[in-house]
Amino acid sequence: MDGKNGRKRGCLLGAFLGDALAMPVHWYYDRAALVRDYGRVTDLVAPKSLHADSILWRSSYAAPNAKGEILHDQAQYWGRRGVHYHQFLAAGENTVNMQLARELLESLRACGGYDRADYLRRYVEFMTTPGRHRDTYLEECHRNFFTNYARGKKPEDCGGEDIHIGGLAHVPVLAVWYADDESAALAAVREQVRVTHRGELVENAARDLTKMLIAILNGAPVRESIEKSGNGWVGRKKLETWAAREDEEVVGAILSPACYLKDSFPASLFLAWKYADDLEAALVANTNLGGDNCHRGIVVGALVGAGGVAVPERWVEGLKAAGEVGRG
Repeated sequence: MDGKNGRKRGCLLGAFLGDALAMPVHWYYDRAALVRDYGRVTDLVAPKSLHADSILWRSSYAAPNAKGEILHDQAQYWGRRGVHYHQFLAAGENTVNMQLARELLESLRACGGYDRADYLRRYVEFMTTPGRHRDTYLEECHRNFFTNYARGKKPEDCGGEDIHIGGLAHVPVLAVWYADDESAALAAVREQVRVTHRGELVENAARDLTKMLIAILNGAPVRESIEKSGNGWVGRKKLETWAAREDEEVVGAILSPACYLKDSFPASLFLAWKYADDLEAALVANTNLGGDNCHRGIVVGALVGAGGVAVPERWVEGLKAAGEVGRG
């Protein structure tokens, strides 16, 4: 995909594909179980109803009142063992954070730029309308937001402290929109991230990812951009050392495959750096590493996709959101 428009399209498709490809094996920490249940995932497939590593049996959310009701008909599956987090999503569908990224994209188009109030209105409507997201698991950030909202806080004040990589899910959309204006991108990203994720760690990661994406979208090489703006997370020497090892050792023994930013963001940067020339290889590697591969996949896919590499056409054809996000 040549040219800036092609890079923008690649960035968005990469992010959405990274999430959709990993969705059926999201939060598998037992890699033997992942292989047993799905083999090696190389295409968009539907999740099975059972999930070997599911912790929904120990998860809970009780809405304080109707304003905080976001689980709807999915509430019945919480507290049960073996339930898949995304059991009702079809092959090629996105998890809730990327469904919300589509809401953000629609808001940007409707308002001609970032409007936090408009996004917040869409966010509240989306989450509180039965049947909109169809996702069984909702992360702590959403539960915290709607607990605060139900208790009477203004939407702009409902975000809580959070240190998870899910807070970076919307950065690619804003980076693409503001690709010609890094300052505007950084300002919008900071506001958007704080809707659900507050704290220095996530704000620093969002800032650095924005700088990387803006540079790549404007023609800088992927590896060079990661080395420059991601140096506070992982340097070139370490990346080169890790690249000589098996991915399963790097994301497993050296870095946790879990969702915490201190490991998940460097893991994402490593995978994007190693597979900078091959989006398919990058996303297949990320997916089959398990853990929080959906949110890592968003970061990996956005970075590599922004570099102008080929996007597998069979994946684009299977991605439910392709028509909407593929036009940038």
